[in-house]
Parts: sequence; C-alpha cells; structure tokens
Amino acid sequence: MAERFQLAKDYSISRVINGCWQLSEGHSLQTKLDMQDVTKAFHMLAERGFTTFDCADIYTGTEEFLGEFLSELKHGSTLSPQDIQIHTKYVPDINLLSEVDYNYTEKIIDRSLKRQKRDVLDLVQFHWWDYNVPGYIETAGDLLKLKEKGKIRNIAVTNFDTKHLSELVDAGIPIVSCQNQYSVFDRRPEKELLDYCTSKGISLLCYGTLSGGLLAEKWLGQPSIQPETRSHVKYFQVIEDTLGWDGYQELLLLLQKIAAKHSVKVSQVATKYILSQQGVGASIIGVRNSRHVESNAQIFAFELDSSDIDEIKQFLNNYPILDGEPFELERTVGSKYRNIMKMNLNEE
Repeated sequence: MAERFQLAKDYSISRVINGCWQLSEGHSLQTKLDMQDVTKAFHMLAERGFTTFDCADIYTGTEEFLGEFLSELKHGSTLSPQDIQIHTKYVPDINLLSEVDYNYTEKIIDRSLKRQKRDVLDLVQFHWWDYNVPGYIETAGDLLKLKEKGKIRNIAVTNFDTKHLSELVDAGIPIVSCQNQYSVFDRRPEKELLDYCTSKGISLLCYGTLSGGLLAEKWLGQPSIQPETRSHVKYFQVIEDTLGWDGYQELLLLLQKIAAKHSVKVSQVATKYILSQQGVGASIIGVRNSRHVESNAQIFAFELDSSDIDEIKQFLNNYPILDGEPFELERTVGSKYRNIMKMNLNEE
C-alpha cells in the first residue's frame, strides 16, 4: 500500500501522487493513449492506496477525465469520490496576467469545480509566469477569499522560487505546499527552497522525479535517444547542462547497482532518493497506462539505507546544479528552457 503524508490539518495524501500531465493533449509527440486503459490504471492505483491525483486547468481534458473517474467510483467501487484527492492548478495565461482580477480567478475556479464534478477543490496550486507583471500577491489573496467562501480546501503554489514564495507567506497566504521540479538531474530546490519550506512547514511536491521515464534500465548503454515526448525534450536539456551523457550513463549504472541490492528497479531507487530528502512531502509520477501500477506499488516495499543515499549524493556532488533558483531558467527570456514552454494554454 502507498504511504500517506499529512499535508495539512485534516488532509492527507499518498506520498506518490498520480500525475496527469502526460494525459493532456499535446504531450506525446508520437503515440496516442488508450484512455480506457488509463481509467483501469486509475482504479488499480486508488485501490492500492494511491488516491491522490495531480492535474491542472491547462492540462487539456484532464480535469474532465478525473470528473468522469469520480462518477465511476459512485457505482460499484469499494472507494467513494470522498476517498480521492485531486490537486489542480491555477495558471493564468502570460498574455492575461495584467488583467487577472477576483472575478476572473473565481470563474476559473468555478470551471475546475464543474469539470471535476466537485463542490470544493482539494488543493489549488497557483502559478504566475512573469514576476515583472504585478498582481501575484493580490491573486493569491483572491484564492484565499475563495477558500474562505468554501470553494477551495487548501492553497499551494507551483514553480515558485524562494523569494516570491516568501512574499506570499509574508502576506499571510496559508501555503501548504510548493510543487517544483526535483530529481537527481535537477537539484535546484537544494540551494534554498527546501530549507525555506522546511522552516515554514511547507511541503515540496516534486514533479520530474523520473524525468519523463529517462531514469530506467532501458536507456543503459544507449549512445543517444530520440525524444518521444515533450518531457524528454525538457529533461535532455537538463542532462546536457548537468551530468552530460557520460555522467547520465554512470548514474544509471550506480542506480542499477543499488536497485539490484534491493531487488527493485532504477526508477524506484530514483523516486525513493527524492522522497528521502528533508522537506519533500510527495513525488508525482505520471500515469500513462496500467502496466506501471505494480512498479509504483513497489516504491514502498523497500527502504534505501543511509549508505545508498550517501553514495548517490556523493556522485551527484561531482556535477553542477542547474543555474538559478527553481524555474528561473524557464522564466528567462531567450533561454532554451523557456523556448519550449507553452504559456498561453487557456487560449489554445
């Protein structure tokens, strides 16, 4: 069964969250997903205690898909919709930031409620594309008003750096979690963010832990890889600027050695390593089919010992960390990291 984590008062989540970004239109560059099989995977995961799902207002079709899943749970399942936690996001388009006000924010929250077929949103993770456009503190305040109105249970942020997260906290916004990219490839949260979050009782929810599936045995010994998804494109950039291809291959060998010791897989070791870091509440792992359900369940069937964790840490310390704070490169105009971002997804 999945481990649980107390994210807020009277609110617990599974420590591995089922990620739905890969289900959104436009993620895969090649294959079309079998959504019937995805539904099967959702049921299998929930029955094994993986009851928390991560989606977004901008992941086309995912909130509606989860709403349908909740409807199915009402009929003949051992679980009810109340047993499921859905974390969504509030991501105003970059072109609209200067126009965002309370009415706009409430409209988007109401849209998420309708899509998910819920009376209250469990967790809304707020994102702001450009800090140079004022309004993010006021907009977070509007989310607090909607929480007080009973439409939102918990407020969180996604892709915030330490400085701007601290501004929201100082403004009195009760942030319970911060969702950011964190993996053995991308260790930017270790610079400041993890310490700050720990000091404020904010938990990190980590995406990219498996880097689009690049942390797996199948890539061992490969001279190069043809990207299959938008995730691959993104994480190739990260590998290029940190480990390089040779370092990536050496890391896979190290993780494989530790995995063999525990009779598990590289992906499970990589996930467990991130979950072992101070301040990390949960890791988000994408669900694309039912084949990986047992693999996710295996994450909680073993423990890394301190020598495993130290060996991985020492290896990584030989390589650079990406520049800047979390998501800073992705915000920097002209950066290759920003160039692959889609920032007006509500329009599309």
